[in-house]
Amino acid sequence: MLARGERTFQGDVSTTAPGQEPQPASPRDLAVDRIPELGASLEVLLVEDGSYGADSERGPRLPHRHDYHELIWTRCGAGNHLIDGEVVALEPNTVTLIVRGQVHVFERASGVYGAVVRFGDELLHGEPHARASPGWLLGSRGVRTVVVPAGDVPRLAATIEALAAETRRPADSRSIDIQRHFLTALLLWVERWYEATRTQQRDADDAELQLYRRFVALLERDFARHRDAGHYAGELRVPQSVLSRALSRVTGHGTKELVIDRRMLEAARLLRFTDLTVGEVAFRAGFSDQLYFSRAFKRHHGEAPMAYRERLRGRAPA
Repeated sequence: MLARGERTFQGDVSTTAPGQEPQPASPRDLAVDRIPELGASLEVLLVEDGSYGADSERGPRLPHRHDYHELIWTRCGAGNHLIDGEVVALEPNTVTLIVRGQVHVFERASGVYGAVVRFGDELLHGEPHARASPGWLLGSRGVRTVVVPAGDVPRLAATIEALAAETRRPADSRSIDIQRHFLTALLLWVERWYEATRTQQRDADDAELQLYRRFVALLERDFARHRDAGHYAGELRVPQSVLSRALSRVTGHGTKELVIDRRMLEAARLLRFTDLTVGEVAFRAGFSDQLYFSRAFKRHHGEAPMAYRERLRGRAPA
């Protein structure tokens, strides 16, 4: 069991920051949750008997983005939350990674014990050859929830406690390195547990997997500005054929398809969770021509942007 500490919470882990205005019933744009950025951004919330969403006194929040990556460890408890509209069960002895920018909201959960670890990119990119990054694991396409083996639960709990203690003590010249050390260990364990439970074995070698991870980070930075495969191959300093082959072996999809998927994911997020116009959504997703965007969106999702928005909001299109 996690020890009770200064960062133990019993309410919703996604709460309105002090001084922040309550969210309107119909948002003009998605709310964005942030953590203080004093040095490397890191926050550890130890959860004891937490209740969220419809099971909490405050009720559910509106869908929102996180301006950080989030690791949710559920030691016990039950419920569900939505990540980019996908229902994800909250189950005992699991870890869920939510990547920066994904749209998240708790529908309901109660009796939750565990922890939430929030962290910024700077804690991941301090080492030039660091392998632990949620970007490659989550990519832009879905959710990753992994089961924690029973024998690893005590080690996971102890490491999160140690990380929480580091966030509470006065910062010194070694604080960032120690925090990065513990966080890297957590993410590498998640990678190990995920790889151990995959049902579909991949034969891609380590070099191709490393290239895929680098591509995902680059895609998150450039998807709205660059759609041509040549840009990504050039930035990664590999021939287009090498990049396409590596991505196909790791994901089953080529460079151009992954770029299109990422742009369409952004468009779908904005259509579903904001009141931005179709033109504004198109621009945010990297399209300069609204008509071209609407046609591309219909090819990808099977319906026009406004029909998609209205259907998911439970209203008939006008």
